[in-house]
Amino acid sequence: MRIFRHYDDVPGAFRGAVVALGNFDGVHRGHQALIAEAERHARERGASLGVLAFEPHPQEFFRPSPHSFRLTPFRSKARLIAALGADAMFALAFDAAMAAKSAQDFVLDVLVEGLGVGCVVVGRDFQFGKGRAGNTTVLSYMGEMEGFGVEIFDPVAADGEKISSTSIRRALKEGRPGDAARLLGHPWAVEARVEHGDKRGRTIGVPTANMRLTDCLEPAFGVYAVQASLLEDERVVARHGGVANFGIRPMFETQVPLLETYLFDFAGDLYGRHLCVEFIAYLRPEMNLPDLDALKAQIAQDEAAARLALNLPLAH
Repeated sequence: MRIFRHYDDVPGAFRGAVVALGNFDGVHRGHQALIAEAERHARERGASLGVLAFEPHPQEFFRPSPHSFRLTPFRSKARLIAALGADAMFALAFDAAMAAKSAQDFVLDVLVEGLGVGCVVVGRDFQFGKGRAGNTTVLSYMGEMEGFGVEIFDPVAADGEKISSTSIRRALKEGRPGDAARLLGHPWAVEARVEHGDKRGRTIGVPTANMRLTDCLEPAFGVYAVQASLLEDERVVARHGGVANFGIRPMFETQVPLLETYLFDFAGDLYGRHLCVEFIAYLRPEMNLPDLDALKAQIAQDEAAARLALNLPLAH
């Protein structure tokens, strides 16, 4: 998949593409279905399949906050979209100039002159342009005027409720990673470089990979059963079950929430390497234990619970 950070001078092979438009935070089941619909139209037309999403997310531009709400940072989002078969991802900068574009200018400058789209596929609630003045009615009318197709896709529901990034964020904040995975169609995951920590886990025989979540949502504090993948050049080179704690560690009171992951059946140095951690099951909240012996006993219980949740054999 080619990634473009601009909409000018797009190569001819990608002009006339069928392009799915949206934010695609999480690349959840609704997003997957919309992109699949765009792929169907691309096949019928013999055209390339493109996905257009803004970076940063428009909400980050309009309401900046030290705490990220994103389910998928750009790297993760791009990998998920590539796996759905997209030929190109147009990751366009959402800045003051883009925010000031009227709906009409967005269509003419970006979709028509820039990308030369053959067709766009959008959700029924899609809004765009300055003040979100553009909607599917405006887009369909301009498509007729400018000669590109517009396909409106109805939301995907689960248990009678529309699947949305908002509902997935709520599930994660409430310690329900299983519900989040059901809506996403895949486990929710975080990615980061492994940092040096205080090495306290190593002294009690449970070395952990320490990661700071700087560009994604912070889930509920507590202990989780996880699946961890070691990445090199965007490829998974090793995969291990594990148990992870996310939070401030009440016994030691870290200033910034930290994800500490103990990988089962792993020996080696992870410092500086890129790790992807999937949250599978929530085991318990953080606890303020009285001493290291109590901590070691609790870690043993957590490991057993995580292995059970992951259908892994218990440690000997």
